[in-house]
Amino acid sequence: MNIVAAGLSDVGQQREHNEDSFCILPEYDLFIVADGMGGHRAGDVASKMATHTIASFFQATSKEDATWPFHFDPHLSVEENRLITGIKVANKRIFEASTRYREVHGMGTTVVGALFSRERKRMYVAHVGDSRAYRVRDGEITQLTRDHSLLNDYLLVMPDMTQEQRDELPKNVITRALGMQDSVVVDLVPEQPAPGDVYCLCSDGLSGMMDDATIRELIVDNDALDDAAKALITRANDNGGEDNITVVLLRITE
Repeated sequence: MNIVAAGLSDVGQQREHNEDSFCILPEYDLFIVADGMGGHRAGDVASKMATHTIASFFQATSKEDATWPFHFDPHLSVEENRLITGIKVANKRIFEASTRYREVHGMGTTVVGALFSRERKRMYVAHVGDSRAYRVRDGEITQLTRDHSLLNDYLLVMPDMTQEQRDELPKNVITRALGMQDSVVVDLVPEQPAPGDVYCLCSDGLSGMMDDATIRELIVDNDALDDAAKALITRANDNGGEDNITVVLLRITE
């Protein structure tokens, strides 16, 4: 199997600058979307730190004698450990910069990353926050990640909450992000990809502006990934563009 990718980011209709970042690294089959937060463009700094740090970690660990700064989990593959550790390194650097420099104090970022293992024929999706990963297969869309949000945390404890109770909770409060604490828990989803699958990594500026069915429709209706990415950005802006919008699309090919 092989993989092709396309990515696009847009400031949206209501923000003055773009605090999202994305990274496509075909040499490592690594793909990342980060959505920064913090005043005075600190979110921009945090999201760029995330993508650059993870990319640098993959570059550094491409050599066999590289040292790993965090515990290696023997229950996970090397690829899974590498992806999780890269995100943890990014978290530590963002947190340290946030505590050291007043102008970026309190900055943070969400992150969602996908790593394709050609050897194992697996896709590993890792995330922190509410940036999402979807898979479109045979015309059906599946959300692979679970938003680390206040609403979802309540639903885990009280799954029978009424719609009225849900509506009372703030919608955009995230409970996990890079830079919030010295350490971070990274959620990982191993995937068995199939030829024809399309994976969609996106910031909440995309997923918050349309339902999953519309995301599926725009991906299925556009054969070229570049066209699909443009269509998704355009639709999010047409629906209000309330936040920065970023999408990275990956297609599994024979």
